[in-house]
Amino acid sequence: MILSPELTVVFFGLLASISWGAGDFSGGFATRRQSVITVVMLSHFVGLLLYLALAILTQETVPPVSDLIWGVLAGLSGAVGLGALYSALSAGRMGMAAPIVGVLAAIIPVIVSIFGSGLPGVLKIIGFGVGIASLWLVSYSGSRVPDRRILAMALLAGLGFGFFLVLIDKVESNAVFWPLVAARVASTTAATAVALLMRQPLRPSNVRQGATITFSGLLDALANVFFVVATQTGRLDVAAVTSSLYPAATITLAWLILKERIGRLQLIGIAAALLAIILISLPA
Repeated sequence: MILSPELTVVFFGLLASISWGAGDFSGGFATRRQSVITVVMLSHFVGLLLYLALAILTQETVPPVSDLIWGVLAGLSGAVGLGALYSALSAGRMGMAAPIVGVLAAIIPVIVSIFGSGLPGVLKIIGFGVGIASLWLVSYSGSRVPDRRILAMALLAGLGFGFFLVLIDKVESNAVFWPLVAARVASTTAATAVALLMRQPLRPSNVRQGATITFSGLLDALANVFFVVATQTGRLDVAAVTSSLYPAATITLAWLILKERIGRLQLIGIAAALLAIILISLPA
């Protein structure tokens, strides 16, 4: 059965959130053993190779230059966000940094979408509020708050990701992969330049580290594809809020692998996220 446009945007938004959550966990884990800039550079290079392969295999038409420029700007914004997020994740508990990023990354596109497309239906507005509130609940960690460095990095990451979502939505053609190729060319080039200036290694420290970074890069790249498809199907704010629920995946992996504790309010937050998904999915 073919999904309606309203459900399709939610479906691809959720796929993006799962991929981003798992990718952020892998990337944050990798930065505990290697510099942030090296991980960003290598993971984005992996994404670039994937996008090139998909663009060629699908014989996608190269979009206008303006769409490629939007891709470049989005790529630079995303690179700043990813570097800041990985820095925050490597410095402290993943469950404390990721939700702050998710809230800010969701709010920016919602505001832009409302100004550009008007208010959505009442149920979707309630769903947005529940979804954003769920991220704050998920971020609760035993009355502890992130230190200033982690908080600053989380806020910078949220801004970077939020504007990435807004900028990549500016692509007017139906192209999916070529704008993302442009984004990854820009971000990989910028990260490589910074790595050279900082004299950071340009290769993973070992095979296992390389596998972790590759996995992170593939997941992050797939998440971007899912998000672009979601925005081409429906409203930016719906795609942004559903895709920004990825901290639940990050926290779940941190609980399963790193044995980080999930508190009662965090569980309530995850349940609230599920409720938000249902509300956003309902017809206006």
